[in-house]
Amino acid sequence: MGFDLAPLSEATSGAIGALVSTTVLYPLDTCKTKYQAEVRAHNQQKYRNISDVFWEAISNNQVLSLYQGLGTKNLQSFINQFIYFYGYSFFKKLYLKKSGSKSIDTKANLILAAAAGAFTVVVTQPLDTASSRMQTSEFGKSKGLWKSLSEGTWSDAFSALDISLLLTANPSIQYTVFDQLKQRLLKGKRSKKNDTELSSESLSAFSAFLLGAVSKCVATCLTYPAIRCKVMIQAAESDEDGTRIAQPKSRKSISDAILMIWEREGPLGFFKGLQSQILKTVLSSALLLMVKEKITKTTWVLMLALQRFLLIARPRLKSA
Repeated sequence: MGFDLAPLSEATSGAIGALVSTTVLYPLDTCKTKYQAEVRAHNQQKYRNISDVFWEAISNNQVLSLYQGLGTKNLQSFINQFIYFYGYSFFKKLYLKKSGSKSIDTKANLILAAAAGAFTVVVTQPLDTASSRMQTSEFGKSKGLWKSLSEGTWSDAFSALDISLLLTANPSIQYTVFDQLKQRLLKGKRSKKNDTELSSESLSAFSAFLLGAVSKCVATCLTYPAIRCKVMIQAAESDEDGTRIAQPKSRKSISDAILMIWEREGPLGFFKGLQSQILKTVLSSALLLMVKEKITKTTWVLMLALQRFLLIARPRLKSA
């Protein structure tokens, strides 16, 4: 069998890491998303900060509603990260093989990460839209996956695709920064151990958490205005009484979202919720990469054992 297990190992460990981080931090993600989605004049704001969303859930005895849409979000995160890490790892190994280089430069890393991210976005966009609508619905009134998507046409499910493609720069920046820092950190260890087996190398839990936090913080700060616009486009809308209605036409494009923020909140509105976004995404990314780094070696060993088992079993199956 000539099948390359390295990309599959990377994809599996990355997807598992995404499930863990998404589940652990989901209440924070729900509060952050609802806060970002609100666009009103300053004297009419329902949420002054992210904690107001949390206290609303408690006061209405809807604490479990902080998890509304978790199943869809987990499905989206698993598929997203599996496809992304598989494509990123596959393209990176292909580039190194074709170029004959031992390491990948920053420019090539950005291009490969963006290509993997763009393909991932197209596949998972409807799930991303549905999870955003569920999170921004009134507590206790969230609809299921199919009902959330059926509120509009399939084109509505892909209404934020353009800005999502733009935001592929976020993971591209994140994983490029992470990989470059990781290579520098492991370079000293590799020279001491004379270990050239890159696929089995891994960071310590603390190092992976720290590098994941730094890389995601950089990416989030650079792309936040686009992130805010995306949440607005995908969110369930509310009328003046606070009841949720179907997504309106006024938020279906980047230009509409930008105009709405500018008119109602001013320039600083493009950075509303930045602190909570950084807190959530940095913790999520750091946790994801920490889990991924710690299980990558185990995943690699298990898949290598599976490959050897199939090599042994294949002749027996043919003879039978």
